Amino acid sequence: MTDDLPETPDRPSRLGILSRLRNYFLTGLVVAAPVTITVLLIMWFVDFVDAWFTPMIPARYRPEQYLDVTIPGVGVVLAVLLLTLLGALTANLFGRTLVSYGERLVGRMPLVRNIYGALKQIFETVLSQSQNSFREVALIEYPRRGVYSIAFVTTAAKGEIQARADEEMVSVFLPTTPNPTSGFLLFVPRSDVIPLQMSVEDAAKMVISAGLVAPEYRPEDGGEPYHVHTEAEVERVLERNR
Repeated sequence: MTDDLPETPDRPSRLGILSRLRNYFLTGLVVAAPVTITVLLIMWFVDFVDAWFTPMIPARYRPEQYLDVTIPGVGVVLAVLLLTLLGALTANLFGRTLVSYGERLVGRMPLVRNIYGALKQIFETVLSQSQNSFREVALIEYPRRGVYSIAFVTTAAKGEIQARADEEMVSVFLPTTPNPTSGFLLFVPRSDVIPLQMSVEDAAKMVISAGLVAPEYRPEDGGEPYHVHTEAEVERVLERNR
């Protein structure tokens, strides 16, 4: 009598089946999770806007009064129409006069004027630079020399920051992983910024996935939108910072 376990030749095949099933499950999860989360976020946004704007519609004009089901998105359509109408009214002289009078009234309120002024400046800056913001992806040395981080170049430094600097500065947004909506505002010499060819969307995917999703690099396709630094140029930048 022996203590040796009997051989099971079919064990490797069972492990292979389990491994394939696991891979199928993970693949399905990768496909289904982004779609599901996107749909849920859209549904939440539509419900949120509907809850605000649908009550503005008289009950007799709402679609559910004539149909057996509730149609989502009616509030979103109303919000778009109201914002468009507001923009059209503000574009003429009468609308600008009303807005100016309202801003003077808000300017007399100590706490409200600070909040309103900050929000207005943020929205005006974002909307006015929507065609140029976050158009360039770059590498910067952060948090120490020899360690690089992906950053988004926003604009050239202005005002006192540029006046007190010895060379041309740019402002960059350094996103955090896995939430790229938070991060750090850094002012970096333009000569220390290494531009990349990848798009903002590809860079955001790379940040969110912690580097697991990397865009394919093919410089021969479609030209080079930005200057690609050679190894010699990178070494010169590193040597200057030492």
